[in-house]
Order: sequence, then C-alpha cells, then structure tokens
Amino acid sequence: MIHPSAIIHEGAQLADGVEVGPYAVIGNHVTIGKGTAIGPHTVIGDWTEIGENNQIYHMASVGPASQDLKYRGEECWTRIGNNNIIREFVTIHRGTVTGLSETVVGNGNLFMAYSHVAHDCRIGNGVVMANAATLAGHVTVEDNVILGGLVAVHQYAVIGAYSMIGGGTLVGALDIPPYMMVTTGKRVAKLRGLNLIGLKRRGFSDDSILKLKKAYKTLFMAGLKLPDAIARVRTEITDSAEVDYLLAFIERSERGICRG
Repeated sequence: MIHPSAIIHEGAQLADGVEVGPYAVIGNHVTIGKGTAIGPHTVIGDWTEIGENNQIYHMASVGPASQDLKYRGEECWTRIGNNNIIREFVTIHRGTVTGLSETVVGNGNLFMAYSHVAHDCRIGNGVVMANAATLAGHVTVEDNVILGGLVAVHQYAVIGAYSMIGGGTLVGALDIPPYMMVTTGKRVAKLRGLNLIGLKRRGFSDDSILKLKKAYKTLFMAGLKLPDAIARVRTEITDSAEVDYLLAFIERSERGICRG
C-alpha cells in the first residue's frame, strides 16, 4: 500500500507489495524490493537501492547526500541488502567520489534509533548498531558485530567480525580485531578479552574458542612484539579457521590494531 500523501519521484521503481507510509519522500534513481516497508515521514534519497523485506521506520533518512564538504552532488550510491531493520531517525548516507562512490549495507542488520552510518561505509551481515551509535566515513564493519549505544567509530577504522564494542566507547585510529570484547579505556577503546558470550551464542565450538583463547594470550598478554607473537601462534595453533582469520586480519590492517 502506498499512502496518497507520499511523494515518489517518477524515476523510482518500487516492486509489487512495497508499503510506503504517509508523507514519505522517495527520490530519483531509487529501487525498492518486494516486502519492504517505508515508514511515515521517511526520506529515501536519490541513487539508492534497497532490497527485499526491509523494515524502515518513521523519520529515517536513507541515501541523502554526504556530509563531507568535498561532496558536490556527483552520482554516488547507497546500497541496502535484504531483511534489515532500520529504526526511527536512523541516517545512512550515500558514498562520495573521493571514497568508494557507494555506501553498502548487507543483510539482516539492526540499526536502532538515531544510529548513523556516514559516507562510504561498508557494513556486513548480522550487525547490530544500538541507539545513537555512530560511524564516521569510510568505516568497515564486518559480520555479526555489536556496537553498543553511543559508540563512536573514527573514519577508516575496521571492526572485525564477531566483536562487541561496549556502550560509549570511542574507537580511534586503530582497527579492532575480530572476536574481541572492547570497552572504553582512557578516552579510547581497550581490549577486554574475547567476546565469549557472543561466540557461544553464534555456535562456535568449544575447541574453536579454546584455540582463540590461546591465541589471544600470545598476541595480547605475552609481551611479545606483534610479528613474534603472530609467528608463535602460527607454530603452536594449527587447523583453526578462526585463528587463521584473526591473524590474517591483523596482518592486513593498514592502521594497526588495538592491543590493549
């Protein structure tokens, strides 16, 4: 059902069964997949793709122009996958030509009220951003990450898969390795150990968790230089896809990782 007060650009394409609430505004070059519901007073900006079965609540703003002062209205995109929940007053901004030219959101994510995704961010699947969590531009959030309320993430940071960032934490210039629990330290993020509860809830085996624990102790508690710690982990822990991924994440980090 499309409410008669909604304003929909003639260049927008809505699949059968899309719901659009009162006073919603949908711009040009927008596609919306079947089963998606657009709430009252929501704004969907130009050059936005939204997949199927998304629930976008009232007053959300998906795909508006970037707040980057260098942005001059070039064709840049916002791409949203399937089965996402975007709550009231959430803002997700399109990309910029100085970045990826697109902001990309995967599937099955929950964006709670007032959370913000800036230009050129890439968000995986199963991510939860609690109330007023904020991503600066060019941030990457991998799968199954939880960002607590009022978390603020510095531009270009990478948040590794299955990590949990406690409420009010400032994630600064360093990347957060996967599987970690992180809370605020002296003004910046500090590792607090593995995200054990989250890993168990996601079905990680006891053996996988045991190997991650051993890797954590070597990487972050043994007082070794990082290259030496990585070499020791590779020698002592074999046949663990999770540990291999953790090491690969650390080695490809361009900004360095948070270690404590």
